[in-house]
Amino acid sequence: MTFKPQATLGIALAMLALSTAHAASSDGCAGLALARCPAPFDVTLPDPKQMLTWSPTERVIGFRNDYRNYAGDVFHHGDAKPLQRASRQLTNVSYVMNGKRFTLDDYLRHQNVAGLLVLKDGKVAYRYLASGNTDSTLWTSRSVGKSVVSTLVGIALHEGKLKSLDEPITNYEPDTKGTAWDGVTIRQLIQHTSGVAWTEDYKNPDSDFSKLTQCEARPGTYDCVRTLVTRLKRAHEPGEVWSYNSGGAWLLGDVLERATGMPLAAYLQQTIWKPYGMASDGVWHAYTPGQHDVGAHGFNATLDDYGRFGEFVLGGGRLPDGTKTLPDGWIDEASNWTHAKGSVSAGHPDGLYGYQWWNNAEPAGTKNVSPAPADSLRHSLWALGIFGQVIMVNRPEHLVIVQWSTWSEAEPAFDTLPLEASVFYSAVAKRLHAM
Repeated sequence: MTFKPQATLGIALAMLALSTAHAASSDGCAGLALARCPAPFDVTLPDPKQMLTWSPTERVIGFRNDYRNYAGDVFHHGDAKPLQRASRQLTNVSYVMNGKRFTLDDYLRHQNVAGLLVLKDGKVAYRYLASGNTDSTLWTSRSVGKSVVSTLVGIALHEGKLKSLDEPITNYEPDTKGTAWDGVTIRQLIQHTSGVAWTEDYKNPDSDFSKLTQCEARPGTYDCVRTLVTRLKRAHEPGEVWSYNSGGAWLLGDVLERATGMPLAAYLQQTIWKPYGMASDGVWHAYTPGQHDVGAHGFNATLDDYGRFGEFVLGGGRLPDGTKTLPDGWIDEASNWTHAKGSVSAGHPDGLYGYQWWNNAEPAGTKNVSPAPADSLRHSLWALGIFGQVIMVNRPEHLVIVQWSTWSEAEPAFDTLPLEASVFYSAVAKRLHAM
């Protein structure tokens, strides 16, 4: 891609500061200019071509070494203050599923949790790392990265780099004129209501998502993915039907990069990572290092910085000095779930999806669970990634929960592990509220 010639000196400096990946090396930073090398450094990595079928052990190693499995761009941290420990720690939390009571330890085991962080009022109420993960481990986001991109879109609107969500994407992607994307707006792209057909099937090796992962595992990734996405067909009129679409999310990231004149990692570093005071450098999966990062996933950061990002969202995008970075009401708008066909159901009458954030509250009418669905959880925003990656932002309770997992399935049935997460998070909210 070509960046706009009107890029400012600040953008040029940010681009200069952006570090790009080299070929995998034996040093702990894998040839990246990171302030500290992530640990552990696993010597043998699983084949990224087989990412969707890795074993549980391979998944742990692969997810914490995603920054080495693919080319990547570094986003550097700012001047961070350590997260304070809450005076009251999360203890004795329990929940009921299918009429049977479980404990926190049960939850960690059921969900194959590799990391869990609970922040109440911005302070650490519970922190857990497993499978050899450490404070410096960079864990991959999978589609949690979509919610990061969504937030960056809000910042670009506030800064005037994007004029409106109702602009057609052809304003930024002129070569999509005459394709299935012609006539689609940024709002429809961010809500996944573009009407463009895409198969997000993690078990089918011939699905569009599987083809995307194959593009990522070979040279020429950007051109491969662009060809895949721009050759898609129209299934519905834009705005009518909600259908989850990682190809569209990739395109949204590309629109944002063209609007800002910089790759996602550089824009994240400039607008959030440094000024908010994240504690560690992170790495974003790059399709073209130094030029293009993938908008659908590929964000890698530490457990604590995942939590800090959640706090940034919970606070409405205000920096520590009070500077506002998001439009007024942006978080409310981002969680105003679309009512397009497919998003609304009997279990979720308010809708499932917003601006690349999920409504993952317990479905209406859920039985044999306790605690009952919390009203506050119905107003929460969930960043979700396959195999159990989560950032949950519960604004009424001033609660942020981060979860890293290695589920045995990419997307199990909702009434299994995803429902258990909803019930458990309700139990955490209730327990901390009472303390």
